[in-house]
Amino acid sequence: MGIAEEVAPSSYESDSVRAESEAGRLSQEKDIEKQAPDKMDQPDATPREEALKDDNIVNWDGPDDPENPMNWAKSKKITAVGIVSLITFLSPLSSTMISPATADVMKTFNTTNATLGAFVTSVYLIGYVCGPLVIAPLSELYGRNIMYNVCNFIFLIFTIACALANNLAALIIFRLLAGTAASCALTVGAGTIADMISAEKRGLAMVGWIMGPLVGPTTGPIAGGYLAQAKGWRWIFWVISMVGGVVLIITLIFLRESYAFVILDRKTKRLRKSTGNPNLRSALDTGRNPKQLFQIAIVRPLKMIFLSPIVFLISLYMASVYGYMYLMFTTFPRIFEGQYKFSAGSVGLTYLGIGIGAFIGLIFCALVSDRLFQYLKKKNGGEHKPEYRLPVMIIGACLVPIGLFMYGWTAEKKVQYVVPIVGTGFLGGGLVVIFMPASTYLVDAFTVHAASANAAATVLRSLLGALLPLAGNSMYNALGVGWGTSLLGFIAVAFIPVPLLFYKFGERIRNSRFSQVQF
Repeated sequence: MGIAEEVAPSSYESDSVRAESEAGRLSQEKDIEKQAPDKMDQPDATPREEALKDDNIVNWDGPDDPENPMNWAKSKKITAVGIVSLITFLSPLSSTMISPATADVMKTFNTTNATLGAFVTSVYLIGYVCGPLVIAPLSELYGRNIMYNVCNFIFLIFTIACALANNLAALIIFRLLAGTAASCALTVGAGTIADMISAEKRGLAMVGWIMGPLVGPTTGPIAGGYLAQAKGWRWIFWVISMVGGVVLIITLIFLRESYAFVILDRKTKRLRKSTGNPNLRSALDTGRNPKQLFQIAIVRPLKMIFLSPIVFLISLYMASVYGYMYLMFTTFPRIFEGQYKFSAGSVGLTYLGIGIGAFIGLIFCALVSDRLFQYLKKKNGGEHKPEYRLPVMIIGACLVPIGLFMYGWTAEKKVQYVVPIVGTGFLGGGLVVIFMPASTYLVDAFTVHAASANAAATVLRSLLGALLPLAGNSMYNALGVGWGTSLLGFIAVAFIPVPLLFYKFGERIRNSRFSQVQF
């Protein structure tokens, strides 16, 4: 966000220009030409023609500058993406790991309020709503790396606090604060990938990052169920704290800054000191002070939600699908523990259906996403369009209602328990095949605003993920599992044409006068 976005080209320029404008991929002259502030947007900005001749401009040392994250060694990029994916996996894992132990938590604190019990799990996602709105602007003002490290530390502190909580109110507050810090990788991760990976190869890199919010929530309850049964619910938080501590150390040692503005800003400061020239300035410097940049940046995710139709529509679609998953989680104990007589620990295994389906979906997207993107790009004369990511979503849009109907009615009719679990597998696969291309689409369409666009998507989907489960028990009590899940299925059927509409009209929407907003 922040500084680099202020000097980068508008996200609504032609896709070919945007693709070329990714930080550091061009020579020094092209970098300045494409990344210098636009005179219409920045009245006090240095004209591009003068900037090209200004010896005080600090930029990359040519197109092969090793400091440029786009030129990092393959092993360094893989390490960075792997660490970010690990953080992104731990965060959603923690969101649902306590879910199977909700009854034990309520017993410990002497409450029978089912809604309050569900809130212990879902309040974590409210942190996902609050965190991105602050973390995204800070990350692109001060860098990605410092935000990962600070948020990992805060997450560790409040997870330990959850393990030590002596009343339910304290546990809920600590969960909220832990979730706020844990939203960092979900918010900044796509930006980190965009810093290092070109558009043609970005789909594969996004697979690891997207695994977290989709596979993490489904695998957490498996460990949480058995751990709570064996050692008590507090040990769930102690184990998360141990893993979080290891992740914090790994991040501190191995993860490096990838944000172009911060790297060039540090380079400029080094050169000022070594040359004694106080007039040196970064090619990405707008002339605004940090306070001004933060004021602009902090409202950007909200502006993208409400003023960018394409961000709002894609985010709303992702949010609805994400909400299905968390709403379905509320039925698992009542179905598999109450109806199929699973033990409290074994109920966690039922989440494997969604997890396995999501993993298969990830493999499918890894094999297809970049290949399809390159095929459509070549077919259309080499023109780069983010919409080339979207045809894969149509498959996911069909899988989601299939999974919902299959799960709801086989559980209602008490068919052998494997069948409804297979139904959840279809849902898990559909989730990934929607999320993966949608997230990559936002990064491709808003490359210089990647963190802001993903912050917007995270806010919407986390709101639904947090609030829908609170209504789950009431809905299923009124309609039953069959018709209750079918209601979600009918909504999912109505959304089937949406990916096709985005593919056909997405570019037109992005370039319409309604979308011409300076972020």
